Amino acid sequence: MTWLFISGAVITEVGGTLSLRMASQENANKWWFAAVAAGYLAAFGMLTLALAGGMTVGVAYGIWAASGVALTALASRVLFDEPLTKVMVLGIGLIIAGVLLIELGSGH
Repeated sequence: MTWLFISGAVITEVGGTLSLRMASQENANKWWFAAVAAGYLAAFGMLTLALAGGMTVGVAYGIWAASGVALTALASRVLFDEPLTKVMVLGIGLIIAGVLLIELGSGH
């Protein structure tokens, strides 16, 4: 169940961050700020549930933060046509490797 919560935390955090990009546009609909708040509030709530379920802080935060960065970069490429260079793709690969190493090293 903790993996479901941490996955939900990542997805809602990415949604909040992408909504923040929309809210920052000139003449943006102010409802985007509500989506930002809802996304971050849901993300922290689900992160709390993952921690309460026994996931360690280092693992949970590592997965949440790193996955959020990688998914936001990929989604912003698709949704906003932002650049995604070879170096950035390499960085995403390193993020994935880092999260795997943290999980493997947690020894649970």
